[in-house]
Amino acid sequence: MKWHLRKTAANREVWTATELNRRLAAHGRPMSAGKLSGLWSGQPVSLKLADLDAICTVLDCGIADLLTPETNRVTVGEH
Repeated sequence: MKWHLRKTAANREVWTATELNRRLAAHGRPMSAGKLSGLWSGQPVSLKLADLDAICTVLDCGIADLLTPETNRVTVGEH
């Protein structure tokens, strides 16, 4: 999966992780600085569905705006 948080946020005029966290806090879902920094600056290894839902809510976006599959990276083996 490819992670597009910064691009999606920028498309909604959210330019910093701090601003995103302010919006998350306003919806009762603030994140720790370390957690949000990891989501903002790179590809997350794991992500709680509740956090994904909160991000979608504050950015008024869908999951497809944040994540796109990279099907060419998956190898299907024979059974």
